[in-house]
Amino acid sequence: MITLDNITVQTGEFVLREVSLQLEAGEYGALMGRTGCGKTTLLEAIIGLKPVQGGTIHIGGVDVTHARPAARGIGYVPQDGALFSTMTIREQLGFALEIRRQPKEQIKQRVDELAKWLNIEHLLARRPHGLSGGERQRVAMGRALAFNPAILLLDEPLSAVDETTRGDMYDLLRRVQQETEVTVLHVTHNLEEAQELADAVFVLSDGCIRKEEI
Repeated sequence: MITLDNITVQTGEFVLREVSLQLEAGEYGALMGRTGCGKTTLLEAIIGLKPVQGGTIHIGGVDVTHARPAARGIGYVPQDGALFSTMTIREQLGFALEIRRQPKEQIKQRVDELAKWLNIEHLLARRPHGLSGGERQRVAMGRALAFNPAILLLDEPLSAVDETTRGDMYDLLRRVQQETEVTVLHVTHNLEEAQELADAVFVLSDGCIRKEEI
């Protein structure tokens, strides 16, 4: 479960003031709104990349308002995947486990499992340069899911995906959510994405969030 209770976040002159949201455990939520309304800022506050100036953030009933990002148990896919240019795909998928000092054999097993599940086994020895939009997003998804997070935050995950690949990505995202039971908050401008994937749709407008019927 993700619960935001009257949080205030300021970035330069931009302020989100006293914003609240609740997404139940295991739900797939879509967060919509115009460009510049603060959707990415909100995700960064939830994961701990942006400090909050007021209110509280609870993950699974635990107050994480001032916790370090690594302590929040959240997987995050930023807007363009943000893959590491010098790492192979195998290294990307194992990154979160490496920094958590998992045993090498356990990391290899988990990476192989993710690569098979995401159909990117053939990419493991490559680096990101030259990957298609869909391939990049699959790698970014695998990296975020590697440590079995309870929460998955997706920032415009399909923005670089062509129309022919979009249906495959819908299927992948549904499968990720159903098989892992992860709670997902997915930022998008695309109403079709929200209708295809979400159990709950939230609209951020004028600094307030309202829940919409699907």
